[in-house]
Amino acid sequence: MEKSGGRFHLQGSRKLIMTGRAIILGANGRLGAALYRLWSKDYDATIIPLTRKEMDFSNSSSAVETLARCDLREGDFVVNCAALTDVDYCEEEPTLAMTVNTTTPSLLAELCAKEGVRFLHLSTDYVFDGTLDRSYRETDSPAPLSRYGISKLQGEEGVLAASSHHVIARISWVFGPDRPSFIDQIIQRALVSKEVAAVHDKTSSPSFTHDLALWLRVFLTSSIEGGIYHLCNTGVCSWRDYGAHALQTAARYGVPVLTTEVAPLTLASMKNFRARRPLKTALDTSKFHCASGLLLRSWQEAVEEYILLRSNF
Repeated sequence: MEKSGGRFHLQGSRKLIMTGRAIILGANGRLGAALYRLWSKDYDATIIPLTRKEMDFSNSSSAVETLARCDLREGDFVVNCAALTDVDYCEEEPTLAMTVNTTTPSLLAELCAKEGVRFLHLSTDYVFDGTLDRSYRETDSPAPLSRYGISKLQGEEGVLAASSHHVIARISWVFGPDRPSFIDQIIQRALVSKEVAAVHDKTSSPSFTHDLALWLRVFLTSSIEGGIYHLCNTGVCSWRDYGAHALQTAARYGVPVLTTEVAPLTLASMKNFRARRPLKTALDTSKFHCASGLLLRSWQEAVEEYILLRSNF
């Protein structure tokens, strides 16, 4: 299937032929590791992983020099999965958060623009204040509550200022097999205790890394516009809903959990949280669906596939 105006095409049902290289920044994180693993297997392309050890985002000039040494050329594609995502740590270290989440991505995006290379930057639902009673669209005004959210929003602005061809992909509640996440933690808890609890008044939309790998490849063509896109599995849930579905699914597939019940907690009761968290940050994915033609499956289906994949908890 040819992509008109693009540099890549699908061969058969899976293989993606690329004339350039895909350079993954933050390739040792939950999403970066998944992209490298899956794209290396499924795509007839050169995939270059750069981990935190190889590219230090806390040193902006060094990070730019590292990417420049990759000898960027038109047809290449850079996807930035690197970020300082510990929301509370960002409150304690705001300067570091701004360097990692704002300054370095902006400078890397400028380098890519200069070389005619598309830069895809992963961002977050935390750019919103969580006060809407519907899912957030890309046209809704951001109003971050935390240092983390502010640094990610300013990173978005810096990337798009470098080139309108660049892409911001906002994601939320990311889970996948390459690094432990909320699902793993709640199942591990239920393996040893009947007492399991999770916040019930904070809602969003989970994002499965295997689905993100499929969706993000759309941007490896030049036929889709740059700008901001929301990417996550469809539907809205609380942490409690999310955890309960994970436990019920795990039990159904033979994982020996001691309970499938999740007691409710309030966000306000989480006294160890330093940063303010937005309450309702589900993301509307209609723009990406219209641009790509892809149907995004529900978070429940994605969780079930993940637990099947990870049945040896």
